[in-house]
Amino acid sequence: MNTRIMVIAAIAAALAIGVLLGRVWTPEQGSGSAEEAGPEILYWVAPMDPNYRRDEPGKSPMGMDLVPVYAGDEAAGSGVVAIDPTLLNNLGVRTALAERGTLPRKIETVGYIGYDEDTLQHVHTRVDGWIEKLATTATGDPVTKGQLLFELYSPTLVNAQQEYLAALASNNAVLRNASRDRLTALGVTDVEIRRLEKERKASQRVRVYAQSDGVIAHLGVREGIFVTPATEVMSVARLDRVWVLAEVFERQSAWVEPGQEATVELDYLPGKRLSGTVDYVYPELDPRTRTLKVRLRFDNEGETLRPNMFARVVIDGSVIDNIVHVPREAIIRGGSSSRVVVDLGDGRFQSREILIGIESGDRVAIRRGLEEGERVVTSAQFLIDSESNIDVALERMESMQ
Repeated sequence: MNTRIMVIAAIAAALAIGVLLGRVWTPEQGSGSAEEAGPEILYWVAPMDPNYRRDEPGKSPMGMDLVPVYAGDEAAGSGVVAIDPTLLNNLGVRTALAERGTLPRKIETVGYIGYDEDTLQHVHTRVDGWIEKLATTATGDPVTKGQLLFELYSPTLVNAQQEYLAALASNNAVLRNASRDRLTALGVTDVEIRRLEKERKASQRVRVYAQSDGVIAHLGVREGIFVTPATEVMSVARLDRVWVLAEVFERQSAWVEPGQEATVELDYLPGKRLSGTVDYVYPELDPRTRTLKVRLRFDNEGETLRPNMFARVVIDGSVIDNIVHVPREAIIRGGSSSRVVVDLGDGRFQSREILIGIESGDRVAIRRGLEEGERVVTSAQFLIDSESNIDVALERMESMQ
């Protein structure tokens, strides 16, 4: 009886031990099979230094966790790097899609406000003489049409007046007409000639009046100075219309043409945009700045726009259709080539050389090297690109050994 009880107890104990061992052994076997099914880890590498490699997990000299390099990653293509998701999050990597569509040739540039040269009046004398009385004494002074600008003493004009008075006294029509024409040719106005005919007395000073409203844009004389016909006494400009002279880069010079829409913003008028059109494109570039000058014309009611004000100008050029384009910030510019970092997914990135086209606003056209729908890195791409270049260099060194 006791023997039977002992046998039964031994069998029960053996069953219990077998069940326990089965429960413990089964997960380990499952884990081992999962490890065998997963990719093989070749080595561990520092995230910021591909030359620092170890056979087991640990810390890099910078205190960062080493990341595994799996078998097959080296065959994914030249310039491909794998980055741990935690490190990607810490770096703040952002990406954007390469899109296909229309891209306007938008020109963003600067310019300045200038006088409308069509309204500019240059004042010269037609004889030698002296400025006896200068009515306007400073640049920027306003003038109105018919206002006295200055009085001129000239022996030549005095003699011409006396000759005309003699012709009037002689009753010789031919001589009178010739003398009158000479006064007109010397710049004497009809008002002064009528006064001379009425008073029959030569004036020692001839008055010069403004021909239009405006301001003194340039004053080249002072009272008492001797002037000749080559002397620019002053310039009078109107302010009811002004020019905006914008400077376009040489690479964008083919995009602009008369009639295109444009907007202008000034610090003087924050939040306000002035709409206009391109009035004229100058035929040559500035030899110093290598820019093309473009002219816009604006009405200036209230004279709020003043010459030499700084302006930001946007010109809407023609549109390019069916072109792949990416954000400007995704481009890594080199000395002879440009690159982007392409997100291949699963933490893998590739530095790829591209051929860029036009730049419009914050977008850049891609002519070769990138397809529609691929995702490019727009932040921290310089760190990824540098690591990719190091890996490519190491591959070349290993292949040479």
